[in-house]
Amino acid sequence: MQKLLINGKKELSGKISISGSKNAALPILAATILSNQVKLTNVPLVRDIFTMVELLKFIGLKINILKKKNTIEIKNINKKIKTLAPYKLVKTMRAGVLVLGPLLAKYKKAKISLPGGCAIGTRPVNLHLFALKKFGAKIKIKNGYIIAEAKNGLKGTNITFPNVSVGATENAVLAAFHASGKTILDNCATEPEVKDLIKFLNKLGGKITILGRKILITGCKKIKKNINHEVIFDRIELGTYMIAAALVGKKIIFNKIDPTVIKNEINILKKMGVKLKTQKSTIEIFKSKNIKKINIETNPYPGFPTDLQAQIMVLMTKANGISKIKENIFEKRFMHVPELNRMGAKIKISRDTSLVYGPQQLNGAEVMATDLRASVSLVLAGLVAEDETIINRVYHLDRGYEKIEKKLRKVGARIKRVYR
Repeated sequence: MQKLLINGKKELSGKISISGSKNAALPILAATILSNQVKLTNVPLVRDIFTMVELLKFIGLKINILKKKNTIEIKNINKKIKTLAPYKLVKTMRAGVLVLGPLLAKYKKAKISLPGGCAIGTRPVNLHLFALKKFGAKIKIKNGYIIAEAKNGLKGTNITFPNVSVGATENAVLAAFHASGKTILDNCATEPEVKDLIKFLNKLGGKITILGRKILITGCKKIKKNINHEVIFDRIELGTYMIAAALVGKKIIFNKIDPTVIKNEINILKKMGVKLKTQKSTIEIFKSKNIKKINIETNPYPGFPTDLQAQIMVLMTKANGISKIKENIFEKRFMHVPELNRMGAKIKISRDTSLVYGPQQLNGAEVMATDLRASVSLVLAGLVAEDETIINRVYHLDRGYEKIEKKLRKVGARIKRVYR
């Protein structure tokens, strides 16, 4: 079993490179079902990406991964396509459900296993199915599978989502790409990752426009060939390392990013007393003392992301006073709290809100990761803690963070992976 060993209290200094966004790459990979030939660059080579690649290969796409270049080449030239996403390939990754829209749109049928992924709440697919039914699809759930059919093809429609959902928005956009006529989606997610998917689909021949929380789509009749697309940077990875820099950094530099994408997170760090400087494509974070308490709520973009909730909580343990964080997106997303408390944090949970009492000195301990973002919060805690921290179940970490030990060691962290 793999574990991470971290010896904390080591000041970090240098440059940390930010990978491409996993949450942008996954729906774009699903969208290649609609394409003929595509080259994707800046793809993070993490476990969820490899799982999606295996799923697309199973469906019938030909895929070549150029690992040294973080590039994936995809050809959809197989006439014998399987419109099936089996349990064994979907059970560990929620993004597997994103092949439902494109398979249904292009091949008029799909059978998709109900998805797995992180244990941070039910995260139901009901909004995905709600949208696809509006396009005219007939859907039933049987034996753990979503079975969908649209014998006469999908028809353009108007859909207003009752709640903002990134995955449902992406699946609806993918379905609408090949639907006849025009589609208007309202109350949509407008995350940068959704916008990157739309940018890719427009390169493919789509006619898709974003107006606030509305997305307007005209069904595509002709697919363009030989498409190249560079995946956007991972704003959650950037936010994670920015918090690491605020905790134990002397001077950490991030290049080739767009600070405007995470301006809300930057403003929150500034309010907490973190010293930083932004330029057009660079962020620098300097040694920060006297961290201030703050109250935060997670919300859909451009609000504070739920995927940084666990990480900012570690910084709150160093703040002067009581900080509060309210989780509005997912239930059960405080599973990292007992582990942080084992390390000396003082955090109290009341339903969807946590109170973080600071400042507290964290101490190394053996802890267990419960999901992707929870696992990286334990890494951050280990970096600032006294003595050695041992993190178990790091396979959660490998789902979304590329070369995390290498990146942290490069700036001075004492971190290593062991097999025992």
